[in-house]
Amino acid sequence: MNVQEILSAKGSAVATIDPGASLADASASLRDHGIGALIVSANGSTIGGILSERDVVRALAAHGGSTLGRAVSTAMSDDVVTCTPGDTVDQLMAMMTDRRIRHVPVTDESGSLVGIISIGDVVKARLGQLEHENDQLYGYIQGR
Repeated sequence: MNVQEILSAKGSAVATIDPGASLADASASLRDHGIGALIVSANGSTIGGILSERDVVRALAAHGGSTLGRAVSTAMSDDVVTCTPGDTVDQLMAMMTDRRIRHVPVTDESGSLVGIISIGDVVKARLGQLEHENDQLYGYIQGR
């Protein structure tokens, strides 16, 4: 199974936010979309950074209540790890585990944003794969 198969099942919609937007706006967007991270992008297709709930909490701890008025660019992670549609789920799991990240933007060969994969998407895909294998083995044992 690869990243493209996950995107085909979940869709390729990506929530983005401008780097100049406030952290209050970013927090509202995270809440409204029911997600854990936003891609920071000035144009919706290039990646300038990623802002996770964890980044917001760190900024709040460092700067207090005034944090929500600050720009997203002051709290985002700008060292963004990406993957491609052809990467395997095993590669993605290893990357997420090694780097301790929960959201990985998907880019095409030109570096344009084409989707995002969360650890929840990976777990769901892997569980589906294991259930399918289990059904196949059960059927084989039962002689079907």
